[in-house]
Amino acid sequence: MTYIADQADLDLLPEGPERPRPQLSIARVLLAILILAAIAVSALFGIGNVLDNRGTAQTPWFAPYVDTTLTPTLPFQDASVNPSREVLLGFVVADPASACTPSWGGAYSLDGASGALDLDRRIAQLRQAGGQVLVSFGGQRNSELAVGCRDETALAAAYLGVVQRYQVQTIDLDLEGSALQDLPSLTRRARAIKAIQDAIRSSGGKLAVWLTLPSSASGLDGNALAAVSAMLDAHVDLTGVNLLAMDFGSANQPEKDMGAAVVRALTASHDELVRTYSKAGVKLNSRNAWSRLGATAMIGQNDVPKETFNLADAAKLVSFANQNGLARVSIWSLNRDSQCGSSFARLGVLSSACSGVAQEALQFTRLFGGLHGSSTPVAGPLRVPDPTPFAADDPARSPYPIWQSIQMYTANYKVVWHGNVYEAKWFTQGYAPDTAVRSAWETPWRLVGPLLPGDQAPKIATLPAGTYPDWTAANRYAKADRVLFHGLPYQAKFSTQGDQPDGHATDPQSPWAPLFSIPGEP
Repeated sequence: MTYIADQADLDLLPEGPERPRPQLSIARVLLAILILAAIAVSALFGIGNVLDNRGTAQTPWFAPYVDTTLTPTLPFQDASVNPSREVLLGFVVADPASACTPSWGGAYSLDGASGALDLDRRIAQLRQAGGQVLVSFGGQRNSELAVGCRDETALAAAYLGVVQRYQVQTIDLDLEGSALQDLPSLTRRARAIKAIQDAIRSSGGKLAVWLTLPSSASGLDGNALAAVSAMLDAHVDLTGVNLLAMDFGSANQPEKDMGAAVVRALTASHDELVRTYSKAGVKLNSRNAWSRLGATAMIGQNDVPKETFNLADAAKLVSFANQNGLARVSIWSLNRDSQCGSSFARLGVLSSACSGVAQEALQFTRLFGGLHGSSTPVAGPLRVPDPTPFAADDPARSPYPIWQSIQMYTANYKVVWHGNVYEAKWFTQGYAPDTAVRSAWETPWRLVGPLLPGDQAPKIATLPAGTYPDWTAANRYAKADRVLFHGLPYQAKFSTQGDQPDGHATDPQSPWAPLFSIPGEP
């Protein structure tokens, strides 16, 4: 049974810069009490034997990380760009101005990412196509929520708010740097996660929790193991530990065989996991331990010079995962799964947009895609927002302009057509976005996702009267003259008389160019 947040639960979200302050409700108070009670119970009792000694031979699952805020935005909802049906979106971190408020990369609030990145819409589209989204908190940069947010109830509400908004059943806690070195944050984080697991379980659902931790070729260090112990001590139902299996060597001594190094790291961590669970009162056999381990490789050129994870290393990891019943494999990142240089590979390049090794586009993702397991802990589909009926596209509730056959559209322009949002891949005119094609490369349009409940046309701010002269049909305007028309500014592209400035939306030859941002334009 899937946990579905109701509006009362959503009201628990901490106040953000784009969210009005919620009002108290009985349901909010009851859930807050539940979270507080769970935190208190976790503090009073040790883990003992409350964890099931689960873990059987299984099929590993694969989900690549997506650098969600990296530009240009990766259309992970598009099967031609992302052949994997599961993706890990990173990273949710603390808002720089509000430590207990979640944000995407410190740059977008959750509402801001919905607007600027179309994130909610793209997630809905992936799910409608049968895909699944996981959310990763933390990462190498910015501040993980538990580091700065010292109010455990607010911290639990912050994590819960993200889980509810994106209806995720699996979360990933990527702890690096200060998130591992700040020992009090390990306890705060663990107790907050335990609290929301209990809240979700009380509603008939389940939340899978993964710890993603830095590793050397010899396994996990003391800080990483302390993070695991903190979760176990707080009664967290920890699904597993995912190794950041990358950057093993140094500039003077780079790792020459990354595939073998990843295997050594996993083998050492397997033994460390058995010992750590034993100290917490839970006995794991070897198969149980493997079923709680995963690995994330940095494909291609690693941060360490001359250290690369190539396709042969990837094949070795796939084989090892299948042979040992590893739980999961991931890569950093889907954004990088192509070679640097379109015709001739530029080798050794460290980039966020390409791998730095010779490869075909998406070759790593397709290779790891042979791991056919699933991250979903609960059977049955998630509830996703129903698409808006498209009997008639309504400009009053469309976030972007309605597509018109006579309009010219440049690359990255977004339009609405038959209840969906589309984005132009290259210049186009007269080609309907929903035209049936055999292959994705045949159409100039990419489906972003469905219209969502609550969508409406954006409001464009008008300028005060007198900022520019009001347009009149009788006046002749020279090139570069500026006018106001219905409060909006326009500039003449060439000499004109009698042409209304708002005609630019339907007439590509219009003499007027808007001086304001048009929704949908790149």
